[in-house]
Amino acid sequence: MRTKELGSTGVHLSAMGFGAMHLSLAGRPDEEDALPVVHHVLDRGVNFIDTADAYCQNENDKHHNERLLHKALTTYEGDTSDVHVATKGGLMRPDGRWTRNGDPDYLRRTIRESVEALGAPIFLWQHHAPDEEVGVTTSMAPVREAVDEGLIRFVGVSNYSVAQIEEARTVVDVVSVQNQYSPWHRRPEEDGVLAYCEQEGLTFLPWSPLGGRSRAKNLDELDAIASVAERHGVSPQQVVLAWLLARSDAILPIPGASRIATIDDSLDALDLSLSDEEVDRIDAATR
Repeated sequence: MRTKELGSTGVHLSAMGFGAMHLSLAGRPDEEDALPVVHHVLDRGVNFIDTADAYCQNENDKHHNERLLHKALTTYEGDTSDVHVATKGGLMRPDGRWTRNGDPDYLRRTIRESVEALGAPIFLWQHHAPDEEVGVTTSMAPVREAVDEGLIRFVGVSNYSVAQIEEARTVVDVVSVQNQYSPWHRRPEEDGVLAYCEQEGLTFLPWSPLGGRSRAKNLDELDAIASVAERHGVSPQQVVLAWLLARSDAILPIPGASRIATIDDSLDALDLSLSDEEVDRIDAATR
């Protein structure tokens, strides 16, 4: 498994991670089916898994994904000493909706609940989304406290603009940014976030890298992607992930899955190298 350094931390992660969200939302698999999925991810050499306290069905189910990953790691028969779990906080799930809560007392509490759910201090804690009613600096204060207390090792942000990243960095060191990015969602190119990550040595974690579940199922209908996939004898999904890897060395994709076959297909994208012409063709067709 190829690796990439997380920011400038000296810690090397698998060049592709695993997004565990779909194991905990509505329609999630039973635990007896979900645990083998995580175990297979580890068997394939992935040592970076992304979760969040809000990967659950509602507030009564909070921290479900974190608890599931803790159980998966403790029941795995192999070595997990080099496995790193990133989590997020700052979103809530009232009645299954997604809402922002940047209140410092709330963040202070949910960070501790995440530590308990994961069964260990947090490797990488990411602020899930800025809350305009609170402000970045105020929300980051309890994160700084948690770092100083040893509850959090590294800090990242998610759904942040360049100005918000810079504001967060006045409070605490930031090593990663997780924003939406795919061939159909190019805002990180347009708003300067991707270039900022490259310039500052931050890892960029694209969420929804395949454009969402509905689009991911129909990638073969897009001529530019389907023709490249046919040329290489691979799936359209692999082409999209290879396109992401070709866009920037700062990018570390974290595709999600709830089936082992999907995991294998995604990870095989690490062996696919696209030509400049193929990358440009996909660019032009999806921009």
